[in-house]
Amino acid sequence: MNALIKSATIIDEKSDFNSTTQDILVENGVITAISDSLKNPNNYNVVDLENLHVSPGWFDSSVCFGEPGFEDRETIENGLRVAAKSGFSSVAMNANTHPIIDTRSSVVFTKEKSKTTATQLLPIGALTAQGEGEHLAELFDMHDAGSVAFGDYKSPISNPNTLKIALLYASSFDGLIQSFPQESHIAQQGVINENITSTSLGLKGKPELAEILQLSRDLEILEYTGGKLHIPTISTEKSVALVRSAKARGLDVSCSVAVHNLIFKDSDIKNYNTNFKVSPPLRTQNSIEALLGGLEDGTIDMITSDHNPLTVEDKKIEFDFALNGTIGLESAFGALNTLFPIEKTIALLTRGKTRFGLKNSSINVGNYCDMALFNPEKTYVFDHEHIHSKSKNSIFIGHNLKGTVYGIIANNTIEIHS
Repeated sequence: MNALIKSATIIDEKSDFNSTTQDILVENGVITAISDSLKNPNNYNVVDLENLHVSPGWFDSSVCFGEPGFEDRETIENGLRVAAKSGFSSVAMNANTHPIIDTRSSVVFTKEKSKTTATQLLPIGALTAQGEGEHLAELFDMHDAGSVAFGDYKSPISNPNTLKIALLYASSFDGLIQSFPQESHIAQQGVINENITSTSLGLKGKPELAEILQLSRDLEILEYTGGKLHIPTISTEKSVALVRSAKARGLDVSCSVAVHNLIFKDSDIKNYNTNFKVSPPLRTQNSIEALLGGLEDGTIDMITSDHNPLTVEDKKIEFDFALNGTIGLESAFGALNTLFPIEKTIALLTRGKTRFGLKNSSINVGNYCDMALFNPEKTYVFDHEHIHSKSKNSIFIGHNLKGTVYGIIANNTIEIHS
């Protein structure tokens, strides 16, 4: 893949050209020249877009694509195309498929699907066989086949001994274990945050205590066993404090937060809109402020869109019975960019790479081109026309966003739309 990128402002603190506007020449997937003005003697494809900015390609640590088994929600092929159009050059795909990703062959099948795509797909293997929470799945075989982490998506590890054994065993090959922070006996059948809003709407509440208890337990187990633990999508003020304390004690723990948990609170749920039914649930303004503080000081390691396509049948039913989840790839950048300066937004979209075993390639001559292209200034109201996913269940419909994405150049492939 060859291309000449014209007049691009580079946002990359590791680049020699950070915060400058340059032409960038890419030949056979490698950056071969960066200069104020470059000619195009070989008649390469020219990328010349309005207010073009570039950064290292973005990473999402939690996406769902459905395939195999739930292709009516999304396919891997279209899901990766959506990720590319949204600026993500690598995504970690959850194991909530049918059959579930819990064997070497299922990891290989998933990776094969992204061999020629601009966005790299990284499978997350199930932690337990069939995701049933009983017996560990084939962790080493899946790791050997390319799985970057192990976790049962949105399913807490109820048996503490299972987490203990998983951390001890995975330590032998530097594997990353994920544990969803929810104590199910406390959460029970709650569908939104337990608060005044749940009472006023007459919906069953899911208390913050459910997350806090499970997270406290998991961190105690990690301190006992050692190993590497990732907590996906924390949502409470106390959770931020617990992770901050664990890191201060030297525990090898990381965590993420879903973009929508930074934007919306439980009181934003109106008319029983099931697009607002997510897990963990939307919390309070105090929680949002604590989460933002955790991102600022590095307690929270990364953000995720927590992209989870669901069909109309899954969502357009009573709130109690609708499935949890929202799509988020298309809106992630525009939402974050309303909260942070552009440099911080890019840092949050890229700094999870190393935790999942990826190199964060800088925009410098001689490096492989792994690049997101975007306009950080354009403001708009997010609507169905901005959705490229097969499913349309977005919590951000009707919300004001800032910044649009043109696409990516990565994996020796160019995926750009204007």
